[in-house]
Amino acid sequence: MFEARHTMDAPTTTSAGNDGGSWFTTPHSQPPVQPSAEPPVVPPAAWQEAPQGGRPAPAEPRERIRPTEEPTRLQEGTQAPYSGPGQRVPPQRSAQAASPDAVRIRGTMAEIGPIADKVTSYFYALLFVRHPELRSLFPAAMDTQRDRLLKALLTAAEHIDNTPVLVEYLRNLGRGHRKYGTHAGHYPAVGECLIGALSKYASAVWDPETEAAWVRAYTTMSQVMIDAAAVDELRAPAWWHAEVVAHDLRTADVAILTVRPDQPYPFLAGQYTSLETPWWPRVWRHYSFASAPRSDGLLTFHVKAVPAGWVSNALVHRARPGDVIRLGPPGGSMTVDHTRNNGLLCLGGGTGIAPIKALVEDLAERGSRRPVEVFYGARTDHDLYDIDTLLRLQQSHPWLAVRAVVDQQAHLQLPDAIRAYGPWIEYDAYLSGPPGMIRNGIHALRDVGIPAHRIRHDSVEELVVAGD
Repeated sequence: MFEARHTMDAPTTTSAGNDGGSWFTTPHSQPPVQPSAEPPVVPPAAWQEAPQGGRPAPAEPRERIRPTEEPTRLQEGTQAPYSGPGQRVPPQRSAQAASPDAVRIRGTMAEIGPIADKVTSYFYALLFVRHPELRSLFPAAMDTQRDRLLKALLTAAEHIDNTPVLVEYLRNLGRGHRKYGTHAGHYPAVGECLIGALSKYASAVWDPETEAAWVRAYTTMSQVMIDAAAVDELRAPAWWHAEVVAHDLRTADVAILTVRPDQPYPFLAGQYTSLETPWWPRVWRHYSFASAPRSDGLLTFHVKAVPAGWVSNALVHRARPGDVIRLGPPGGSMTVDHTRNNGLLCLGGGTGIAPIKALVEDLAERGSRRPVEVFYGARTDHDLYDIDTLLRLQQSHPWLAVRAVVDQQAHLQLPDAIRAYGPWIEYDAYLSGPPGMIRNGIHALRDVGIPAHRIRHDSVEELVVAGD
């Protein structure tokens, strides 16, 4: 049930020639954990080979593996090389050669890449025919849902040998799946249908060893998601209801929404959440928080209506005070490390300025004196819809500098503007905005000497479809 931050993006397909029995034993749904515990993780290198004559099974966990780097996340939906949700860019590569399972899994993904639409269509057809009870967990229209499955698989396959990144990705997915009503018993059905679709369309590279690799990988990865969901269930609801208390239409297609959750909603400045409207049930889209946590508990979001965007158009043009939406759990770690004294270089394009503003507010509330440079990019002056708020913050805090970068003729790119200033060697960088801006920004920041581990952004992969 890979979602890549959207609806339950479940990989699903039964193996060709399978008699309908499950290839995957049903995972345990309630691991004995304490509310503060993290589920144990099975490192990919420990995934054991299938016994002769039997189906593969994940090895017992040897130890708890924690991410070596705290991942980060991008704002409204993007595509770049598969840096998984919350991943700093570029992902750290292991010096070791890829494992045999990783080679087979990536080979499968390369084979189906040119026909991804057929694979995903077949996958969902198998899922809904064999398991019609799961159809209600998905949105009525499946157009964008199909794309999310493959993107999630690509992300997992790309990081199959990078345990910290993969585990953090899967845990986030497992927690996020709760809001769709997903439970442990759904994962075996998804795995069957995934294997069925892959075996049919990757026949040129499919053999018993490849199938065994996929079964091992999926069984282990699904257990990580199940365990993460079980831990999360002990400490947080699957979703929150939130009433719209203010709706400020800043431009013809940008609105600032303020909502009041029905119960406390803990989050950090720089994070994001998923929103579902009453007009499009089971369709969730991700938006960053546009303010630091407030004493009154209110949450603010910046939403830009995009063409054919169901959720964004509903929030901008239809939502009014009194309407009730649903919130998923907070996610992402594009947050400030308050133990450091480095300056912050922040690039926000369009509504990507929302989490940047939240970071500035967070620093201001903590009495920080760290220098903060904000570059606010827009196509026209009219698109600088929240510049007045940032300028007021600048007047109140001498450590803050705000610069508008207006790309009137579409010639000046926001990342390029930073080269005219600096130096930035002593700064940590934060990026949020359209996918192209993020990709270009990463290259520009590296060019001016900021190392990769000090560049934070929301997951590029997830931004591809999160913006509607």
